[in-house]
Amino acid sequence: MKYVVVTLPRFADAGRKISEFLEADLHLYHAEIFRELTGTADCIVALMSSGIAVRGVAPYLTDKWHDAALVVVTPDLSYAIPVLGGHHGANDCVKRLAALGITPVISTATEVTGKVSVEETAKRIGCVVVNRSSTRKVNGAVLDSDVPVLRVDPPKILVANPGVSVLVNESRYVVGIGCRLGTTKEEVISAVSAAYAAAGISGSTLFASTMKKFHEKGLHEAAAELGANLIFLDDATINAQIPQSASRASLLGLCGVAEPCCLALSEKGQLVLKKTVFGRVTVAIGE
Repeated sequence: MKYVVVTLPRFADAGRKISEFLEADLHLYHAEIFRELTGTADCIVALMSSGIAVRGVAPYLTDKWHDAALVVVTPDLSYAIPVLGGHHGANDCVKRLAALGITPVISTATEVTGKVSVEETAKRIGCVVVNRSSTRKVNGAVLDSDVPVLRVDPPKILVANPGVSVLVNESRYVVGIGCRLGTTKEEVISAVSAAYAAAGISGSTLFASTMKKFHEKGLHEAAAELGANLIFLDDATINAQIPQSASRASLLGLCGVAEPCCLALSEKGQLVLKKTVFGRVTVAIGE
């Protein structure tokens, strides 16, 4: 977890204390600071009023899975308040700051009732949530009763409704793949290997494509041979993303395939390899 601390100049001493404790960079507040910090940290700790902090980050927010968590600390170091991303680092941050005598003020329902959220479960077992839109419904159910966690051993095909959160083993990189009809296993493996080389990474254990390609045998066989989980995403999940490259997938009613698929499942929502064509396969890699 990478932290940055932003403080109003008059509270620089308090900001320095927190930045040293978190081993974080310290920035003095100015009008463009939150724009400059967008995409550079996992959690922003702001020593200022919540109004200043919220208005500062608001223009740069996308969704809770990709935005930096935001913690507001009162200038007298009395309270630390997770404002954004409670389940994505902010709650953990304020618990750490308690060591400085700062009181955490946590408002997420699962935390205050002593329950374990889907996101926390995923973190504890080293997984990522595939169908992120499911967490609202499942976390709501967690508040009312014990929700079982079931492990499905391979090989299996899992079809889950919106009330089921699907977790897969965590991977730093996510490979988004599009392909032509009838693409072979060998073509996919060759394309993915070339993409790894182009991106300068050693590999990934999480592949993603559109549900429209579920029938492609070559995708399934390639993922199995490369030891990767293969996730097929629905149209709504794909079209909620903002790809960087133009795509002919608009003919299928999609904004793209390779780029939006990897962005949808990546932790940071950043591309390390834009959509690249390798023969009959397109590959993009996100983190």
